[in-house]
Amino acid sequence: MQAFIPQNPNFEQMIKDKMAQNHFMNHLGFKPTLIEAAKVEGILEVKPEHKQQIGFLHGGVTATLADLAAGFAAFTLVKEGQTLVTIEMKVSYLNPGVGSHAKAIGSVIKIGQKMAFAEAEIYSVNNDIETLIAKSSATYAILDL
Repeated sequence: MQAFIPQNPNFEQMIKDKMAQNHFMNHLGFKPTLIEAAKVEGILEVKPEHKQQIGFLHGGVTATLADLAAGFAAFTLVKEGQTLVTIEMKVSYLNPGVGSHAKAIGSVIKIGQKMAFAEAEIYSVNNDIETLIAKSSATYAILDL
């Protein structure tokens, strides 16, 4: 795995501050569990409003978790005064999301001056058993503020 070097020495606090300002993430209840250079993990307590009509974790929630984990992983590597936005994302749904929690793991594949490429894995957690339910890949545009 490639070693990534953060461009902002205060990246961890920056990510925490940006997450605190992310209204949709906080509305869903997604909580970070790990923030390090090029990697972010988090967990969601699955509630009825996160499920679709037959009781599985909704695909839109799953895609959102993937975008949050991968996007914030990429965000750990940008310079101070930069931000990023999703410009493309693909999600492959592999298994139904059944469980009390969903776990998201995002990691950077490659980052340049104007774009970042990241991926995410989403797991359902049921009685301490993790099942991979989705994989995603995404491209992010890096913007100067």
